[in-house]
Amino acid sequence: LTFPLLSVTLLVSFGSSMLYGYNLAVVNSPAVYIKTFYNITWSQRYGHGLEPGPLTLLYSLTVSIFALGGLVGSLLVGMLVDRYGRGNGALSRSALLVLLAGGFMGFSRELESPEMVIIGRCITGLHSGICLSVVPLYLGEIAPKNLRGFLGLMPSIFICLGVFFAQVLGLPELLGEDRFWPLFLSLVIVPASLQLLLLHCFPESPRYLLIERNDICGATKALHRFLGTPDVQDVIEEMKEEQRSLSSVEMVSVGQLLRDRSVRWQTLSVVVVNAGMQLSGIDAIWFYTNTIFENAGIPVTEIPYTTVGTGAIEVVAGLIGAPPLSRGKDVKPHPRDAGREAQGCHPSSVPQPHVPLQSALPWMRYVSVACVVGIIGGFCMGPAGVPFLMTAELFMQSHRPAAYIVGGSLNWLCNFTVGFIFPFLQMSAGAFCYLVFCGICLLVAIYIYLIVPETKNKTFMEISHIFA
Repeated sequence: LTFPLLSVTLLVSFGSSMLYGYNLAVVNSPAVYIKTFYNITWSQRYGHGLEPGPLTLLYSLTVSIFALGGLVGSLLVGMLVDRYGRGNGALSRSALLVLLAGGFMGFSRELESPEMVIIGRCITGLHSGICLSVVPLYLGEIAPKNLRGFLGLMPSIFICLGVFFAQVLGLPELLGEDRFWPLFLSLVIVPASLQLLLLHCFPESPRYLLIERNDICGATKALHRFLGTPDVQDVIEEMKEEQRSLSSVEMVSVGQLLRDRSVRWQTLSVVVVNAGMQLSGIDAIWFYTNTIFENAGIPVTEIPYTTVGTGAIEVVAGLIGAPPLSRGKDVKPHPRDAGREAQGCHPSSVPQPHVPLQSALPWMRYVSVACVVGIIGGFCMGPAGVPFLMTAELFMQSHRPAAYIVGGSLNWLCNFTVGFIFPFLQMSAGAFCYLVFCGICLLVAIYIYLIVPETKNKTFMEISHIFA
């Protein structure tokens, strides 16, 4: 692992993946203040405040529109990576979106405009939709095959860190006060600015330069820099072999990918794993942690610190889960580890005890916290980073951008669905709302165990041959 390879991995993970995690959790702590701002602004405009139902609907839109922006961003990935490349191409341009979004959200209260908060959330989602696909694509192409699993899981660790930083900064002693929430939302400009300044110091993906741009000299220089060795001929030959195999094949569109029978199992695997990750219920926890704990009976003064505790456990679980995955469980677990997705859902059947049960057994509220921790731990130690890594590994260069569009679109559609309907699902089903997520997790775990092969230390062509 060379210094340039590690540096660019940390930079793109910090400036892109961490922002995704931050934006997932940043609306959790200031929810009450944002709703109050909406209510006051509505009253000033129309002479009356919002009823609880419309207010919940408007706030749910603020939370979930992040995913709609992400959906649009994921649809743009193919065009961006083809036209501009991966690293200092698509990622640098997407960082500009964050600066715009930070301005919208930061000045929304001064200009008395709830619309600016919603637009800013949508733009940050657009950035995350691009980066969530481009970052693992870039890292998967610059990493040697023995380090592909390790580097591919770095973004998932930084997503956990982003969630944790949002929870810490949301404490009442820091930015968790009414006067600070616009600043809290707009802090996304800091890591984006750092990435924008430094990313041009690193070369483009060697695989992109050689296979798609036929720039052998540029690819060789990039490999020398990333691998830190003068002997890169074997890697160049592997890329040339892939280029020759693709010489008669054009980059496929999403429609062509879905119709291509030769990659139908790879495509189905990407669909199942990406949809299953978002429908595991983890997004509901990230978006509505405080509400879940409040309904579970946790005292209001303890909720911010309980939330930070779960975030810390999430980071630790991500760090614990990364080494086994990178050593050889990138996708398919050992039989004794089967169903990591399910590990995150088994305790979730009672995440919020009913109110009478809370009154009779006050300690049940802490069972709720333990269940949330179980979901987070199971998710971060298992499926958190797998879908993005798996999409990069299961497809050849010609199919990879289209596969990221398919996986990313499903990822964001499911994210939006959970973020938008969870408050209403919680109101109607109460403590049993997580049973839906539990069943989905179990089905996804069975599919992965039966269908998806191991990919560790295999070239992209070897993986393709396994599926064939």
